[in-house]
Amino acid sequence: MALGIRPRWPGPLRRLQGPRWKQSGTCAPAMAPLRRFALELPDCSLAHFALEDAEAAGAYQDSRLSALLGPPGRSFALCAPAVAGGGCVAQVRAARVHQQLQLQLRKGEPFQQCQLRRLLGYSPGDPAAGAQHGFLLRDPLAGPDTWRALLEVLVACPELARPHLGEFEADASGALWLRFWELHGGAQRQVSCARVVPVPEPPLHPVVPDLPSSVVFPDRDAARAVLEECIPFIPEAQAVLNLVDQCPKQVQKGEFPVIVIEGLDATGKTTVTRSISEALGAVLLQSPPPCIGQWRKIFDDEPNIIRRAFYSLGNYIVASEIAEESTRSPVIVDRYWHSTATYAIATEVSGGLQHLPPAHDPVYQWPQDLLRPDLVVLLTVRPEERVQRLQGRGLEKTREEAELEANSIFRQKVETSYRRMENPACHVVDASPSREEMNKVAMSSCASLSLSHVHTDLPEKHLPTPHTSFFEYSSTLI
Repeated sequence: MALGIRPRWPGPLRRLQGPRWKQSGTCAPAMAPLRRFALELPDCSLAHFALEDAEAAGAYQDSRLSALLGPPGRSFALCAPAVAGGGCVAQVRAARVHQQLQLQLRKGEPFQQCQLRRLLGYSPGDPAAGAQHGFLLRDPLAGPDTWRALLEVLVACPELARPHLGEFEADASGALWLRFWELHGGAQRQVSCARVVPVPEPPLHPVVPDLPSSVVFPDRDAARAVLEECIPFIPEAQAVLNLVDQCPKQVQKGEFPVIVIEGLDATGKTTVTRSISEALGAVLLQSPPPCIGQWRKIFDDEPNIIRRAFYSLGNYIVASEIAEESTRSPVIVDRYWHSTATYAIATEVSGGLQHLPPAHDPVYQWPQDLLRPDLVVLLTVRPEERVQRLQGRGLEKTREEAELEANSIFRQKVETSYRRMENPACHVVDASPSREEMNKVAMSSCASLSLSHVHTDLPEKHLPTPHTSFFEYSSTLI
C-alpha cells in the first residue's frame, strides 16, 4: 500500500514530522506501486482518491474525503502487504494478514473508540496487480493511545507480513496528505508522502476483475489450488482435498431431474426440500455435504478466499453424488453453487448495491466443469419475518447470518446477486405464505420438468403418465 514516490514535503509537514521520523529519500523496491484507493463511507457509498505529487493535483472535488480524513480527529490507513511472486501463495497470505489486522483493530481500549472502514488499494493501469485490502482507522479524539496501539500491532507482526501504515494530515491550506512509514531495525522510517487527490469513481468496482481468482472460482482446479496452500496451517484442508480427488472430474447427470432449493437462512428451504423430496420419492442432498460438514466451522473462521474454496470444492463433491443418484430417482439439493457465489460476491465487493458486478457479468455464469441442475428455486421472505423465524430457532448464528441480520445492505447484495445468476437462473418463489401454499408454489415453479420415472408404491391415481409435468404430478401429492 505504500508508494514508490520520492517525498516532496510541503513546509507544514516538515515541521510536523518531529524527531520520531527517520526519512529515506526513496521507498524500498518492495513498497511499490498502488496509486488509487476506494474508501467505503458510512452510507455504503465509495469515495475514490489517488496519491499524487502536489503539482499534479486534479480538479475533481469530493468534500466527503476531507470530513473523514482531515481534522478534527486523526485517520490512519493500514493494508496487508503484497507478497512477491503472486498467485495463490500471495492471495492466501495477504488474506490471513488482513483478517488478523481486522481482529486486532476491533479489540482493545484505544480502538473501541475509533471508526473502522474498508479501504481498497488498486492500480487501474495494471489490472494484473490486483486489489489490496485494508482499513481506514478514524480516531475522532486524536488520542496518543491510538498511535501507540497501532505501533504495537505492527511490532507484533512478522516482518514479511507486517501491514503498511499511513497517516493522513492536512497542511495549512487544507490540502490532505498521506505519509507512509515502516518499522526498520527498531526505528520508524518514513518511506513516502503524497497529496490525496479525489478522483471519479471508475465504471467497474476495482475487485470485480479479481473475483474469479479470489472467491468465485471458475473451476475445480482454481479452488483446489487455494486449499493446497492452506495445508500447513489447516490440516483438515488435506482431508477435504482427499475427498475431492476421489470424485471424477467429468460427471454426467442421470435421466431424472435435479432441483436445487436456494435462499437465505429461515426462508423455508428445509421445509420445501423435505416436502418435495417426500412427494417425489427424491433423494435429498445438501451442500456442503456431510462428509466435509464436520470441518465447516473451521473454514468459516478463515478469510473469504479460503472459506469460498472450501464451499466450492464441496459443490464438486455434491456433483459426484448428484450424478450417481440421478440415475435412479429425482434429486433435491439444499443449496449448491449459487449460494457459494452470491455470498462470495456480496462479501468481497465493498459499497452498496450499485457496486455489484453488472447484470450478465461473467462472474454470474455457472462453472463449465460443474454438473448443472435442471432447475434452481430461490425462496424469498420479508426481512422482518425472516428475523422472527430465526429468533424462534434459538440456534447459534454463523458470521454471515449475523451480518445478514445486522446489515441490510449486505442482505440486499446477496439477494440481488441471486437474481443475477444465469445458466441456470433462479426461479423466485415468495416463501412468506403458509407451509402448504409455499409448497404448492415451489412445486409449480417446476412445471416445465417432465417426470417419466417415479416410485411405484403410490396409489394408482397418483402415478404419472410418461409425460406428466412436475406441476401436474406434484399437485396430486399435496
